[in-house]
Amino acid sequence: MLSLQFIPYSQIASMSSQKRIAKILKLVKDENIVLLEGTLNKDEETELIKKTMEEIKGKFRGIEICTIESENDKNAFFDKFKKMLYTYILREKKGFTVIGPASIVKEIKRDPNKIQLLTKDVKRRNK
Repeated sequence: MLSLQFIPYSQIASMSSQKRIAKILKLVKDENIVLLEGTLNKDEETELIKKTMEEIKGKFRGIEICTIESENDKNAFFDKFKKMLYTYILREKKGFTVIGPASIVKEIKRDPNKIQLLTKDVKRRNK
């Protein structure tokens, strides 16, 4: 059975980066595909990948991660600046992040109109 775990940004907004990463990694290690409202910042994403690499063993083989921005990257400089300022002032996280265990997620494809999560054909052990 495929399990999706939605995490609203409000649930992790007050957490430190380490606690955020630990929560996400625990869910993924339990073979959940995490749908995170908003995005991790670059340092958090780097730390998540680093922690993942440190914990690879047994059936946990790593993660697949994809960030979807809500705005098109082809905006003019001034529009990007307004968006950054708005995000900084209101602390609003736009877009979402998909994180899944590499043992289940084969690939995550994205384009402006859709996201495709391709899974592996895996027989799961009874827990």
